[in-house]
Formats: sequence, C-alpha cells, structure tokens
Amino acid sequence: MIGVMGTHIAPATVTDFHQALADHSRYWGERDLRSLHLLALVQEFGSTCLVARAEDGIRGYVFGFVTPDGIGYVHLIATRDDARSTGLGRRLYTAFAEAAERHGARRLKAITSVGNTGSIAFHRSLGFDAKIVDDYNGPGQAMAVFHRDLPLDVPRA
Repeated sequence: MIGVMGTHIAPATVTDFHQALADHSRYWGERDLRSLHLLALVQEFGSTCLVARAEDGIRGYVFGFVTPDGIGYVHLIATRDDARSTGLGRRLYTAFAEAAERHGARRLKAITSVGNTGSIAFHRSLGFDAKIVDDYNGPGQAMAVFHRDLPLDVPRA
C-alpha cells in the first residue's frame, strides 16, 4: 500500500468497485462509461486494479492487467472531480506500472477516444507515444493508442 498526502493506494475490492460506480459522475462527469467498468477485472486482476482511498472516500482508481506478452494494459483510470490537478493520476499510473512490472510487464499500453484531448495530453506528459489507429474499435471507430516502455520514471507534478 502506498500512502501519499492522506491518500493510500491499494488493491481495489468489490466494495470499492461498487462505490466507484455509485459515484460515477464524480469521476466521469456527463460521460456514461459505466459499461466499461468490469467487475471481472477487479476479481481476476486484483493486484493491478488499484484505488486511491482517503478519509472522504475513493479519490481515484486505475483498472488494468498484464497480458501474457508482457504488456501492462490500463483499461480505466479516473480521478474524482475534487482530486484533479493534484498529481493523483500520476501516482496511480506509477503504482500500476510498479504492480505490472512485478507481474512481468515490460511495456505499458492504453487507449482513448480521439476526442479525449485531456487523456491524450495526460498520457503524453507521462512519456507515452500516441498514435491514431483507424478502425481500432470497429469500422469507422478510430482510437488514440498509447505505448511506452517500463519503467515509468516520471517527474512528480
């Protein structure tokens, strides 16, 4: 467990997962991404699905896993509306990268929609290469695909 400024990063529990869904709009605003929240990720890849807990609840989370070919894939990462611009996203990514490395990951990967300029800028600030891949999510559905080697040594924001 990693503790920073009253926030502790630890493996997510089923209860954490349900709490994140209950507070969905605090993390995602008007975007309804509940269908991307897969409890099976927490159940099966608990050591790489992490939450940042504080006295006032879950401030952020990252859900991901390591593929058989050594890719640490970040499926979702979110910070609560009152925890943005605090460096928490970077801390969550660092904690995920460390967990992924312990499971044999050599690279990181993530994707987002091409219109998610905030996510694209965030990933680039972490040293990811970004590439727009046509039809990545089906015909006519381009996605921004991010890659970077491990370790994830990024300056604290």
